[in-house]
Amino acid sequence: MRKAIFLIFLLLGVGFGYLSARHDDWGLRVGMMAMGALFGGAIGGGLSQIGKQRHKLRPVPTEEELNPIPGMGTSSRDLAANYWRDEGHPQFMKPPHPEYGNRMLDADKNL
Repeated sequence: MRKAIFLIFLLLGVGFGYLSARHDDWGLRVGMMAMGALFGGAIGGGLSQIGKQRHKLRPVPTEEELNPIPGMGTSSRDLAANYWRDEGHPQFMKPPHPEYGNRMLDADKNL
C-alpha cells in the first residue's frame, strides 16, 4: 500500500508536469515531467513514510544516569541542595568578595 501511494503521487507529478507544458517542445515537456516527478516523489515519499527508520523508543536518561557521581555540583539537584551555601551562584562561579566589604563605595562612609 505504501508503494502504491508513492507511485500515485509520482505519476500525478509527472502528469502535472506534462499538462503544464503540453503545447511546447518535447525538451520542455520532458524537463517539466522530470520536475513533476521530483516533487511528486518527494510528496509521495513523505506521505507514505518510505525511508523512515523505525527505532525502538528508549526512555530519556535521567540526570543521575548521565552523571552517576553525586555531589559534583553540576546537577540541578546539587545546585538546589547548595543554593544557600553558594548564595545562588553555580559552584566555582561565585564572584569575588570586595576587599573592604559590600559598602565600600557608600557616599556617607567615614574613613
